[in-house]
Amino acid sequence: MASAAANRYARALVDVVLAPGSALKPEDAVAQLRTVVQTIADSDELRTALLTPAIQNSRKRAVMGRLLQQLHISNLIRNFVYVIIDHRRVAIMPEIQEAFELLLDERLGFVRAEVTSAEPLDPRRTSEIESELASLTGKRMRLHFAVDKALLGGLSARIGSKVYDGSVRGQLEQLRRQLTEQFVE
Repeated sequence: MASAAANRYARALVDVVLAPGSALKPEDAVAQLRTVVQTIADSDELRTALLTPAIQNSRKRAVMGRLLQQLHISNLIRNFVYVIIDHRRVAIMPEIQEAFELLLDERLGFVRAEVTSAEPLDPRRTSEIESELASLTGKRMRLHFAVDKALLGGLSARIGSKVYDGSVRGQLEQLRRQLTEQFVE
């Protein structure tokens, strides 16, 4: 869960990206912000330099400006990174990215779901699952897929706090509960 500060920065970025006349598509903003966060995470030297209060913000901005130009990051995201640097919030960039993606999905009408299956799913099956969940919820879906061999077969889907369990493990657990209730009475 993102901090209040991360949510404020994320909300501001969503507002700018979704503003009429914005030159940056939402999916491009997500990709570019992910690139920036990953670039900082991948370099201990860069992260240390950005987090060190002894280094002037102007020097941090200059280094990031050159790096972001090489990465072909838009002016909008570059300026956002500058604001983060100026307000000494680089440490919460991963939280900001996560909150940004959640808020953006929310504003664009997407619902996130975690789908776990016993085996990896082929693209045709993932598309079918997405369609089924969309018709079930009446909303557009943004799915994240995972594999858990402990399910034994089938799959389960979590949308918010609601779980749809169609796994063999879930069915066996339900059968166990029914049998236990039957013999306890």
